[in-house]
Amino acid sequence: MSHTAEWKVRLHLFEDDDGTTKAQVVLDTGATAFTGHGTAHCHPADTNVPEIGDELAAGRAMHDLAHQLLNVAGHDIQAMGASRPSTREPVGWPM
Repeated sequence: MSHTAEWKVRLHLFEDDDGTTKAQVVLDTGATAFTGHGTAHCHPADTNVPEIGDELAAGRAMHDLAHQLLNVAGHDIQAMGASRPSTREPVGWPM
């Protein structure tokens, strides 16, 4: 059985007045939406490189989103009567 889906992802980056870079990533599956959040702070002794703050905040937001998706998948697996997969072992296709 073949399955194709398209999910849309939007990533928003912005910096506060205090120099904190914030990221919000929104995944829209068409049926539901998930939002991940991440932040980054530049150490006062470090050179301010905005791209690094963007990368850190975005990566942390995507990491947050990934955890949410894995939790939902685990609950869905349990709802089907199977045991919840271990978070220590990869599930699905090998990388």
